[in-house]
Amino acid sequence: MDFKIDPRIHISHATHHLKDRKSRDLDSLRESSREFETMFVMEMYKAMRKAVPDGGLFEKSNSTEIFQGMLDLELAKETTKGKGMGIAQAMYDQMASLIEDKK
Repeated sequence: MDFKIDPRIHISHATHHLKDRKSRDLDSLRESSREFETMFVMEMYKAMRKAVPDGGLFEKSNSTEIFQGMLDLELAKETTKGKGMGIAQAMYDQMASLIEDKK
């Protein structure tokens, strides 16, 4: 018996696996970029809140600080939905070429 293996089968399978991995890596990069932008915006909101002097109708307490921290996080998530501020897209564009050029 003479068995011959077609090398194209193995190459195409390996290429398909590589494309699948690159796709997952690019998806992961996109999600990481978006999370970075969310955290950046949240820190920006915190800094803006610190710039406002204390006082007003409500006293500052631990519960108020916790609520404001949660509010900042949710506002940051809403700000970065869709196109966001463009920071995540800029990071993705710069780093995606590194993944695509991987062998």
